[in-house]
Amino acid sequence: MERNILKLFYLALFFGYAVCYVSQTWQSYETIVIGLGSAGTTAASTLAKAGKRVLALEAQDRIGGRVMTVPFGDGVVELGAEWIHGTEHSRVYETAVKNNISVFPQDTSFAVYKSDGSLGNKELIKELLDFCLETVGHPPDKPEQLGKFLNKKLMNYIKEKHPEILSDQDFINEFRDLMNFIINSYQASNDWNDVTAQSDYEALEGNQEISWHRYGYKTFLDLLLNTYNNGPGWPSLEIKLNKEVTLIKWPKNSTGNVEVLCKDGSVYIANNVIVTVSLGVLKERALTLFSPTIPDRKLTVIDKLSIGVVGKTIFSFQRAWWPDVVGFILFWSPEDREVYKNDPWVLQLKDVATPMGSGNTLTFWANGDTAKLIETLPEDVVKSKMMEVLKKFLGKNVTVPEPTGMIRSKWYSNPFTRGSYTYDNLLKHDYPNARAILGEPLLDATGSPKVLFAGEATDLTHFSTVHGASESGYREALRLLPQTVE
Repeated sequence: MERNILKLFYLALFFGYAVCYVSQTWQSYETIVIGLGSAGTTAASTLAKAGKRVLALEAQDRIGGRVMTVPFGDGVVELGAEWIHGTEHSRVYETAVKNNISVFPQDTSFAVYKSDGSLGNKELIKELLDFCLETVGHPPDKPEQLGKFLNKKLMNYIKEKHPEILSDQDFINEFRDLMNFIINSYQASNDWNDVTAQSDYEALEGNQEISWHRYGYKTFLDLLLNTYNNGPGWPSLEIKLNKEVTLIKWPKNSTGNVEVLCKDGSVYIANNVIVTVSLGVLKERALTLFSPTIPDRKLTVIDKLSIGVVGKTIFSFQRAWWPDVVGFILFWSPEDREVYKNDPWVLQLKDVATPMGSGNTLTFWANGDTAKLIETLPEDVVKSKMMEVLKKFLGKNVTVPEPTGMIRSKWYSNPFTRGSYTYDNLLKHDYPNARAILGEPLLDATGSPKVLFAGEATDLTHFSTVHGASESGYREALRLLPQTVE
């Protein structure tokens, strides 16, 4: 009798574990969304709002993707996306307004400091910057490198408007370098000649630098998920963090469900899956992430499209000690360039800004290879060099104190982003439909979409933005819904 009782006990224990295992790892959903950045959050919330049973898997320990609001200084700062770019037909802006969240245009005033501590010619530099940025909107008829195109236009403008500058080659060289930096900051490129002058990007109407200030950009995601101010979320949406997806099995020549395998051994089944990982992640994992492998045409555009890096290093101070302007442009002299020739990344420190979400912080912006390098340098090296630069440029008439804290972005080092956002490179003209191909769903034998793709890289005209990412998530959610959802 005792032996039978033990046998029953072990059977119960075994089947108890078995039931527990199945319920935790083999649940079936209508849709699985991979990645909870702007695209994934929009897709998941749109489907859940429509009553669909959705599982969202996020590899990181937080929601947001390349939106990353962090408490810092006396408020919050953005390590990722900083502004709402445009107000007309922007899902991001409309979400804020509809929920009575006050968002404000950021003042874009700046001062120019030279590396000897004196003030630079702000009026002239602003005029030339405005001319170059305006020129970007009027591309040439034939494909051309953006840097080459801008440089020609700039020199013609200087000859016509400011011929006296032509003899100051040092100024022209430094301004070109500054303009290259600014283009790279917009594009996430490494050099302005890596970008085509004929980009498909279209700006939304309205102010391009609207800040969530002390609310933080994460508010947009909280609003989508119905979790803002301790909201209840969506009943049919289940979110799992720290769930790195390693394999997506989909029915190419058959019908049936999609199976999603995670690094921790868990497996989930759904009718279909929406993949919202970055282009950088696809570049690294596309060949191993899907079974069967995705079509060659999609692999080709993953290879040909470009994603770059924009980085931030943010310092907090006991109090705000700087002049009352939003940003500082750092204009290097040839002599000081020589001093730092062994630390060329320091010479690419050209823009320091004051974020709206915190009153006692300063942001050093970087891009391209410089941003990648800053991610890897020891923290004390980054801190000492940047403070040295601040003192060199701003310390002539003000005492620059030691910071109370420092944080930096790591979008390239992060295995779940591998970059900040995409831009139109010089191959765009050879692969004009690359973004559309990237966004094409994978179909089963009956033509039903089984693996769908969203993310800023798949938006044809609003790539590189949070609103573009959000629109792509909405687009793919609608593909799975029988009728238009508001």
